[in-house]
Amino acid sequence: MIRDRLGKELLLFDGGMGTLLQERGLAPGELPETWNISRPEVIREIHKNYIKAGSDIVLTNTFGANALKFQAEGCSLEQTVKTAVRLVKEAAKKAGAAPAETSGTGNGKRTVYAALDIGPTGKLLKPMGDLDFEEAYEAFKEVMIWGEEAGADLIHIETMSDTYELKAAVLAAKENTSLPVFATAIFDERRKLLTGADVPSVIALLEGLHVDALGINCGMGPEQMMPVLEEYVKYSSLPIIVKPNAGLPKQRGGQTYYDVSPDEFAGYMEKIVSMGACVIGGCCGTTPGHIKAMADRCGKMQIVPPAEKKYTVVSSYGQSVFLGEGSKIIGERINPTGKKKFKQALKEHDLEYILREGITQQDNGAHILDVNVGLPDIDEPAMMKETVQELQSVVNLPLQIDTVDAEAMEAALRIYNGKAMVNSVSGKQESMDKVFPLIRKYGGVVIGLTLDEDGIPADAEGRVRIARKIIDEAAKYGIGKKDIVIDALAMTISSEPAGAKVTLETLRRLKDEVGVNTVLGVSNISFGLPSRPVINAAFYTMAMMNGLSAGIINPSSEDMMKAWYAYHALMGLDTNCERYIGRYSSTQSSGGGSGAAGASPSGIGQKSTLSLRESIEKGLKEDASLITTHLSEKQDPLEIINTELIPALNHVGDGFEKGTVFLPQLLMSAEAAKSAFAVLKDKMDRSGEVQEKIGTIVLATVKGDIHDIGKNIVKVLLENYSFDVIDLGKDVAPELIVETVREKNVRLVGLSALMTTTVVSMEETIRLLREGAPQCKVMVGGAVLNQDYADMIGADFYGKDAMQSVRYARELFAG
Repeated sequence: MIRDRLGKELLLFDGGMGTLLQERGLAPGELPETWNISRPEVIREIHKNYIKAGSDIVLTNTFGANALKFQAEGCSLEQTVKTAVRLVKEAAKKAGAAPAETSGTGNGKRTVYAALDIGPTGKLLKPMGDLDFEEAYEAFKEVMIWGEEAGADLIHIETMSDTYELKAAVLAAKENTSLPVFATAIFDERRKLLTGADVPSVIALLEGLHVDALGINCGMGPEQMMPVLEEYVKYSSLPIIVKPNAGLPKQRGGQTYYDVSPDEFAGYMEKIVSMGACVIGGCCGTTPGHIKAMADRCGKMQIVPPAEKKYTVVSSYGQSVFLGEGSKIIGERINPTGKKKFKQALKEHDLEYILREGITQQDNGAHILDVNVGLPDIDEPAMMKETVQELQSVVNLPLQIDTVDAEAMEAALRIYNGKAMVNSVSGKQESMDKVFPLIRKYGGVVIGLTLDEDGIPADAEGRVRIARKIIDEAAKYGIGKKDIVIDALAMTISSEPAGAKVTLETLRRLKDEVGVNTVLGVSNISFGLPSRPVINAAFYTMAMMNGLSAGIINPSSEDMMKAWYAYHALMGLDTNCERYIGRYSSTQSSGGGSGAAGASPSGIGQKSTLSLRESIEKGLKEDASLITTHLSEKQDPLEIINTELIPALNHVGDGFEKGTVFLPQLLMSAEAAKSAFAVLKDKMDRSGEVQEKIGTIVLATVKGDIHDIGKNIVKVLLENYSFDVIDLGKDVAPELIVETVREKNVRLVGLSALMTTTVVSMEETIRLLREGAPQCKVMVGGAVLNQDYADMIGADFYGKDAMQSVRYARELFAG
């Protein structure tokens, strides 16, 4: 079993497949996976060459074999997958090695593992795209079941650029097979995924889902991957996989090649192993020659064994939060307890109210948002699931799933994009039996309440005892102490005078004696007392002094935020007091005025507090529509477009290019702008007024490529900037593109390609455009492209991201 070798010795993957098939006659537009049936001898031979070069793990030719991508007439997907596994087994025997199931029989042969290769669907998941989470899950599920039936030894999920799709794939593998699961993601030079996740958030998600190994593949050469690997080594407790491209794609004599030779590749991989990689191989552009050089250079190296890391991390799709570094703020406002307006919003299914609460808390400094939607007369599981999905579309903070309903907890954890915080489990056996299996399955950082069947202990000793009990029981499920945060429980001092002292002692002992992170619902301390903010802020400061890792507070309470900023400045947790100065430098007096610079309006949840520009920037579609309706009664629609919509989109676009705004926020802002524009368009249509389009642009994913994520993102943005977009779809023949350009007299075409094997189609399209429509400019984009390569194939512009393409289009049509 490969699990017995993982993290104990170096294991070698194979290399690229697509470029090797091109060399053997794979035509543009032809699906590589169909060769499992039509040209099995070629696939078998490539596998055999990799095995002879030294590969221990060989990927099946199934990267694009899922129902959402694989559309081949007369070719069964099930047959294609099962044949792919068989071809690896046959190749192992022909190479003189032993397939995994025959190893250990004393024949002395090297063991080769068949890894079922799972690539992305090529679609964006909701709410950014149109693919439902469970649809993606089902597409992965059936392929994985077939792969295991055919004898695959492990599942390798790779080239994932979205943590949500990655989670769907891992769950499909875990819930439907017994195979080991490897998972790798594709990062850019900023060490981010396409949808914004950083390295710690990817690791937190995958470790929470209990994959067997994790890492990086594609997108970069080995040298460029090293900074990403450094972060993996720092944060990951699992064996790390590194599979770089053979450098960057270039062109010579009409042929694509990569600029890192086998010897250079092997040299880099030697460094990568010494840094901490346990499983290495190659991706795009690598060949059996690269793998042989790597095996010769690295094959006998001793690995750096993975070590358990003690970080407590919660994450969202785009942000990771570490507990134990200072004290974190958990926003308490998305909770109906004591909140009449919030209860009404839940009953009326007013999600916009909830989203505004989340945005306000994020703006005011929360690090995590508590989400509690429990009311007796609503469907809590359905409401919790919907609220989590909608919140994650407009805020990038991690969420704390707060419920006592196990069904609601599982519904939220299943579709949560990241590693959530979960509130809560108690020391009652019934509670632990219900909650811990969910944490084990989906991952999460769980809050343990220091109460059990006998209630809440009156002293610190009793609460520490329950904390230890929770930690010990969690360990039986494989849940470590780093994924547990203990709530020392703040009891109101109006009825329990010693309550604060006991809580503070419990916090101190949990930190010093148990070594576990802690949390408190701080405002509980002051129930029944006047001027509650005074007590709350003082107690909050005392709690942080005694080791509080996270306080559940109202980030819009200036008293609480003053306590937080002051504490971190005083304790040397705010470098050069930068955060404190940034917050309070414009306060009216040195004694501390009534407010702080940048504080949000106090009317939380009131629609009047947001401008149209703000609603678009925040991605609030309903607000954008309502505010536009109101504005259009007084202002000209074109004026609103030019003074509100376009500046808002520009602001978000600037943030996207600077790396402060990520793809989900960019797309949700575009959707909010679209809802506002729909109102204005309706009014202009009724009045006979016409909004002039800037120009017409043709977009297409080139022949042979069925990935249209990038193209669809560009389309949404261009339409918001008043361009008329003709979207020809994916797998588009060069002739159709040229014909459309000539017929419509189009000045600009945007071409997209994600696969190395289809860049030749992009080059052919550009050549035909130059001949048939020389007036037309061509912009290109896609994961396999770079500026040098775009220049080589004759493109006029290379768009590194969607916003760069929009800016080029605006400049072109303004000229």
